[in-house]
Amino acid sequence: MSQQRPVPVRRGPGGGGPFGMAMPVEKSMNFWPSARRLLGRLRGERLLVSVVVLFGAASVVFTVVGPKLLGDATNLVFSGFIGETVGKQAPAGTSKAQIIAGLERSGDQQQAELLRHIDFTPGKGIDFAALSHVLAWVLVLYAIAGVFGWLQGWIMNGVVARFAFRLRQDVEAKIHRLPLSYFDRMQRGELLSRVTNDIDNVQQSLQQTLSQLLQSLLTVIGVLFMMFFTSWVLAIISLITIPLTMVVTQQIAKRSQKQFVAQWQRTGVLNAQIEEAFSGHALVKVFGRHREVEERFAKQNDELFAASFGAQFISGIIMPAMMFVGNLVYVVIAVVGGLMITSGALSLGSVQAFIQYSRQFTQPLTQLGSMANLLQSGVASAERVFELLDAEEQTPDPEDAEPMPEVRGRVRFEDVVFSYSEDAPLITGLDMEAQPGQTVAIVGPTGAGKTTLVNLMMRFYDPVSGRITLDGVDTRRLRRAELRGAIGMVLQDTWLFAGTIRDNIAYGRPDATEEEILEAARASYVDRFVHSLPDGYDTVLEDEGANVSAGEKQLLTIARAFLSRPSILILDEATSSVDTRTEVLVQRAMSALRAGRTSFVIAHRLSTIRDADLILVMEHGDIVEQGTHASLLEAGGAYARLYQSQFAGAAVDEV
Repeated sequence: MSQQRPVPVRRGPGGGGPFGMAMPVEKSMNFWPSARRLLGRLRGERLLVSVVVLFGAASVVFTVVGPKLLGDATNLVFSGFIGETVGKQAPAGTSKAQIIAGLERSGDQQQAELLRHIDFTPGKGIDFAALSHVLAWVLVLYAIAGVFGWLQGWIMNGVVARFAFRLRQDVEAKIHRLPLSYFDRMQRGELLSRVTNDIDNVQQSLQQTLSQLLQSLLTVIGVLFMMFFTSWVLAIISLITIPLTMVVTQQIAKRSQKQFVAQWQRTGVLNAQIEEAFSGHALVKVFGRHREVEERFAKQNDELFAASFGAQFISGIIMPAMMFVGNLVYVVIAVVGGLMITSGALSLGSVQAFIQYSRQFTQPLTQLGSMANLLQSGVASAERVFELLDAEEQTPDPEDAEPMPEVRGRVRFEDVVFSYSEDAPLITGLDMEAQPGQTVAIVGPTGAGKTTLVNLMMRFYDPVSGRITLDGVDTRRLRRAELRGAIGMVLQDTWLFAGTIRDNIAYGRPDATEEEILEAARASYVDRFVHSLPDGYDTVLEDEGANVSAGEKQLLTIARAFLSRPSILILDEATSSVDTRTEVLVQRAMSALRAGRTSFVIAHRLSTIRDADLILVMEHGDIVEQGTHASLLEAGGAYARLYQSQFAGAAVDEV
């Protein structure tokens, strides 16, 4: 239909065909602008997002207070243990001050200093009542933090789900506003990938990153505050984790990125090879090339395995490296904290709480690093969806569009110039007129511009210059929907959807009665084969009509045109898939259908258009001859040569 080749496109998730094989996305081209635009689409959810932030902050507050209370519980246990131990060694009734003074007199200054900072009563053991009270508070705080965390995740999942819902709606609406030229340039699998896999990837990325990203950032802030509140010395030591984490992550990411690029490339090649082999499975079997296909698959699969293993292995080092850095800091904190306990600068419970805080501090940093690739993936997919949403739309219908006239069927092309690309002119100065009720046949070699004429008539494309009129009205002054509603088409490439035979026939007229559907089926000879199917007209067509033959699918599309009863009929090789006997029957039915209607018939088999009122012969976008079958044969021009190549050549071969 189009003379343009598909343009190269950036690959994204799922760039491979109907088998659902999703490939990883490439790195986003403009991360921050695209990320801001992506998050900007959440403006309608600002109130709920604010609630999510509030709940996340509450969850973090209750979580970070827990270690502090657990440190107090540890101090209660330690104080009770010290009090009970010291009480056994000292005479009854000895006070804490007396014990410390005795240690100082004996020269044990370090132990005296240690006991001075411990709140204990000699002879008194662990206060289990106070301990149970503290632990009960810890349990309550963690339970409340869990509830707030659950509510945060639940609300965020709803926000993201509605975001994806609206994005799909926008994409669906956009597709209906795009011109046919966009679909000619864009590979079908690539477009489907953007509509399905890319949107799914954006949704999954947001679901997995937004809530966790918010939680991690709030946790870092809350934990950092509690660390400085507990001990500014140990807090500064813990901050060494941040630059170390950034350096390690950056160095590993540089090396893993190259491996991921190779993995994406190998996945695309393997996807294409699988799609090609599956689509042409019958031919592979017929020509016995299954061994070569298997060998190619094995080779590509091995290369993908090597690339994937390298990418996953290198990127998998990030987590162990982060854990190693965290453990180093943990050792330093334990040593310095122990020294501070012995010097009395910190209590045992405070050091224990700080160690928990250090773990809580490194974990979100590690999560932030691991989420970087996932977020990059989601933004890259969002860019591809935004490219679709930003694509140039077809020119809108004029606001002062003329009302659709009562269609008689007079179609004129007046000095029409058209090309699919500026450097490749196709139609130049074409003039043609079809009278109401005429059958106009369009013939010519492949690429002559026959289907382009139909596309211009249907306003899938508009001419560069000149005009096309319907009953004297410029088609550009009409609304596209009204214009196309008056035209019926039967294409060479049959299209059936997953549904019953009855539904497929009634596609053009959903409100048609049962009798009208049966009448159209009988007129197009569909009724002849339907009764041999298990469920008759209720038979559900599988996989674009795989359970009926190619000729039967063609008959169904003709029945669909019968039922819609258009004012103008376009037949693009409509009988190419039916057998000779059926073709005769369909020709009779189509003759009845064409009665009183202007019909345009694109044909390669010239035997089907002998009775046409007007035959247009096209070459290189121009009409080089026009006339009736007999007059064109007598002229001995291009039509006569086409006719001789089909019939005279066959007769010579038979002799």
